[in-house]
Amino acid sequence: MYESFYGLAERPFDLTPNPRFLYVTPRQKEALANLRFGLTTPRGLTLLLGEAGAGKTTLLQAMFAELAGTPHQTVLISNPTLTRTEFYQHLAQSFQLSASAAESKTQFLFELRRELIERSKIGRCTSIILDEAQSAPYHLLEEVRLLGNLETPTAKLLNVVLSGQPELAERLNDPTLRQLKQRVSLRCALGPFDLRNTASYIAGRLRIAGGNAAEVFTQKAVIEIYEFSRGLPRTINVIADNSLIGGFAAQVRPVTSEIVRDVCADFDIQQPAASNGNGYQPTMPVAAEVAVSGRASEFSSRPGQGDGSAPQFNAFTRKRRFDFFS
Repeated sequence: MYESFYGLAERPFDLTPNPRFLYVTPRQKEALANLRFGLTTPRGLTLLLGEAGAGKTTLLQAMFAELAGTPHQTVLISNPTLTRTEFYQHLAQSFQLSASAAESKTQFLFELRRELIERSKIGRCTSIILDEAQSAPYHLLEEVRLLGNLETPTAKLLNVVLSGQPELAERLNDPTLRQLKQRVSLRCALGPFDLRNTASYIAGRLRIAGGNAAEVFTQKAVIEIYEFSRGLPRTINVIADNSLIGGFAAQVRPVTSEIVRDVCADFDIQQPAASNGNGYQPTMPVAAEVAVSGRASEFSSRPGQGDGSAPQFNAFTRKRRFDFFS
């Protein structure tokens, strides 16, 4: 019923980013290019920064999937809160080294260097990606720095990508980590979407799901999603997906700004008090290819509603929405 109500009979709607259908802004495209270059050439250390929910992990997963079918070998560590022993055990298993390499750091370094030299001779790169690196303990960042020292007289043997929130950049400014910061050869950052990118992102995800964006969200609803999410893709996903559920439960189509506000209240997502400097205006035109609604009216009547008056949303509506799916 949910899919049928929104004209998505063939497949369910899902706003979760999928590397196969990656939406990229110019900034994301630049970050992808940096990651690709840093993982396929002997560049050493690459730094990827961005606010929580800006899409760092999505880009890393996209690159990880892209490199899966190539001779390049990449190990992704998504939880960096490891001890030294656990860190080397993880790498030894991921690089398919011997059991003794997982137990002895000396044996690990000996086998890893031999493996890296052999791979380098035939033009294959080996990389480590450390996601959520802002949470990595100091001793782990120091081990990463020392591994980055594996090199020949002419080239780096091991590439490293550190991905994290802006706190990571602050940590690298610490004098105790100055040697690690000096080794950064590529640096890129992700920012939030603007209104046009937000509308295009939502419309693109709906097209992938088989829906027509103009029939699912009103223009004001998209503006509300942008304002409440502050342009962060993860928050856009949460608000938009739950707004669809709310619209279905209330039998309102397209989803209105009232439903979006209702969802944000349920999730305790606060709207900025004023414009955040991105220059959006409530009447900003959205290009035809990304516009989700050209309607002059904010509300659209339900089929059979009769007078076309705007539906009312209150605490009972919220309760009904969650009861329906319980």
